[in-house]
This record gives sequence, structure tokens and C-alpha cells, in this order.
Amino acid sequence: MLRKYFITGLLILVPLSITFWVLHSVIGVMDQSLLLLPMNWRPEVLLGRYIPGVGTVLTLLIIFVTGLLARNYIGNYVVAGWESVLNRIPIVNTIYSSVKQVSDTLFSSTGNAFRTAVLVQYPREGSWTIAFITGTPGGELKQHLPGEYVSMYVPTTPNPTSGFFLMMPKADVIELDMSVDVALKYIVSMGVVAPEHVPLKKMTKS
Repeated sequence: MLRKYFITGLLILVPLSITFWVLHSVIGVMDQSLLLLPMNWRPEVLLGRYIPGVGTVLTLLIIFVTGLLARNYIGNYVVAGWESVLNRIPIVNTIYSSVKQVSDTLFSSTGNAFRTAVLVQYPREGSWTIAFITGTPGGELKQHLPGEYVSMYVPTTPNPTSGFFLMMPKADVIELDMSVDVALKYIVSMGVVAPEHVPLKKMTKS
């Protein structure tokens, strides 16, 4: 009986603890934006104590204002000028352009990254895992790959932020009728939180 109570307590407290830990870590990182303020303007000086979350609000405000300014003509001109300067600096231009392409793909409303969950055989034939389509091989890669291929990201468990990038024949990929959120939940839970059964369909060639 005591063992059952203990396990029940774990099932309740472990998810809550991990959730609060993740939120605390995220808020702690975003609170670093307070370092941008002059010392006399910081909450610990004005109020006499550190208040968690103030930096998070400031970070969100900076993001919103940056997006607002960048949407008008003057903002577009400034952003274009800034990018032109960065693109002329060796090494910096390579890093910036690569990161910008990835961020544009991930956060743009017209992007296609991580929009489709698929089932693939990995790391060997007969062993299946969930992956996410990120696009199609292009440039020189396309010339060396016979037939139709797709690019995909295979996340690891239980941390989906690390994983592997693969290029596989489209015919060997099975598209899943489930959202990316549901697929990620299934991966993070190591298969414990199973998605509802839906019919699978083979990806059709476009």
C-alpha cells in the first residue's frame, strides 16, 4: 500500500517539477535582458529586490517592438542596411546567413519545416522511428541522389532538441496523419503517451 502511495505521488510531482524547472530555466534566460538596462533602472535597485519574470516581459516587449518597427518602410531599410553590413564581414556573414535561413524556415508562417510527421526505418531496416520533414535536397546534393528524396530530422528521446539529419528516398517514407505536437509528445514520452490510432498513408509523389 505504501508503495502505491509513493508511486502515485511521483506520478503527480515529477511532471509538475519538470514543468516548473523548464519554466524557471526559460524565465532565467529571458531575464538576462535586464542587463541591457542601466544599473539605476533595474528592478533590484528601484524596488530593492529581484523580481523573477520582469526580464521576460522586457524580452517579449523588445521582440514585439522590433517586429513592429521592422514592418514599416524605415524599419525595412534599416534591417536591409544592417544585413548588408553583416554580409560583408568574413565568417560573420556565413554564420548570420545560415542562422537566418534556418530561423526564416522555422518561424515564418509560410515555412514548411516540421510541418509533417513521418515514419521511417532508422537506424536499420526493420527498426522504425518518427521523423519530421524539413524539405528536399537541393543544389549539388540533388545531382548525386537518384530519384526523389526528402530531407528530414530524426529527434532523439527524451530530448527532441538533439537528433540526426537524414536524406531518404521519398518512397521509403510514410506520412503520418498526426500533428507535429502529438508526434513530439509521443517521442518525449518514449512511447508511453501513445497517439490515437489513425490510418497510415504512403507519401505520394508530387
